[in-house]
Amino acid sequence: MSARRLNIGIIGGGLMGREIAAALRRWPALIDHPVDPRLVAVCDINPAAMEWFDGIESVRMKTTDYTELLADPDIDVVYIAVRHDLHEKLYVDTVRAGKALLAEKPFGIDRAAADAVMAAIGETPGAFVRVSSEMPFFPGAQWAVDYIRSGALGRIVEASCSFLHSSDIDVDKPLNWKRQKQFCGDAGVMNDLGMHTWHVPLRLGWAPERLHGVLQDIVTERPGPDGEPAPCDTWDNAVIHSWATHDGAPFPLTTGTKRIAPGQKNTWEFEAVGMSGGVRFSTKNPKAVEVFAIVDVPGIGREQSWQSIDAGSQSVWPTVTGANFESGFSDAILQMWAAFLAELTGDLGDRFGTVRPEEAALTHRIFDAAALSHEEGRLVAPAS
Repeated sequence: MSARRLNIGIIGGGLMGREIAAALRRWPALIDHPVDPRLVAVCDINPAAMEWFDGIESVRMKTTDYTELLADPDIDVVYIAVRHDLHEKLYVDTVRAGKALLAEKPFGIDRAAADAVMAAIGETPGAFVRVSSEMPFFPGAQWAVDYIRSGALGRIVEASCSFLHSSDIDVDKPLNWKRQKQFCGDAGVMNDLGMHTWHVPLRLGWAPERLHGVLQDIVTERPGPDGEPAPCDTWDNAVIHSWATHDGAPFPLTTGTKRIAPGQKNTWEFEAVGMSGGVRFSTKNPKAVEVFAIVDVPGIGREQSWQSIDAGSQSVWPTVTGANFESGFSDAILQMWAAFLAELTGDLGDRFGTVRPEEAALTHRIFDAAALSHEEGRLVAPAS
């Protein structure tokens, strides 16, 4: 099979920019992928942030001016990981430059920014844009999605999806941009982590029809640049209780995004329970998927049972890794990119894909509704 060469540029050479670069270096682990990506350009306003990329021989451009990267006709695809307040300008410019774009969440600092990006996509023939969300590409998460799509749940009783970590449990942690509304957005932790919790529900068709938001601003001050207390004015934790519909039947759907979840380190959890079956998965135990069934127990009879099954290593795109081995965060990043580039070239088929721009834009309506609900203490329907 002859793979199509695609040249990649990264805007934002920080943590996630380096993760993506590392994932591209592991590309040969994928079996018969239709794309052969090469990282050729990196942009960051801080020259020191780009020094890490010196060890990647395919990188031929390092620049502090993103327009220089976008002007390069040999660059096919751009990945952008920058502050939320910068999303709208960079995403719109990238789309209008004719580049395929994998955008970081939350797809704009607010609903207006997301709508502006959507307008640019609509005005640009052939535009291809998707949004980053890697956690559903764990093999166990894919098992959960496939289980639900099989119809094994029957009528759904309830479902939930959460993203939890404890990065802000240290009250002396210095203030950074994600803890300031002007850079992160009014939605706070929902902007930062919410896409992780809505990717799977929205892809399953579970758009919330009405919801109630429970938001917490737990740490209201943090040490500023001079060491003195400065306002920390974003939501730390957010739980959204909503009603969604599956096969014509309503059910309660809960999503949770928490920066202060003691004991958690980047944990993604998903559960769906129905009258006929159920499924659970958590990255805290990435090899295990739990399924519910009524089974025949020898000598006892028919009983309800949650059973744990090891998921192994295989996800959306097959890899050279042994099927019995375990998978991790770096593997999920690789799988997300495999899905993104395969969909770009029309080769994804019915495999699970990355977040679509209309799904990302919908999350801003969900977050706005959650904030209004929290403020007014009532159920709110997300704007259409």
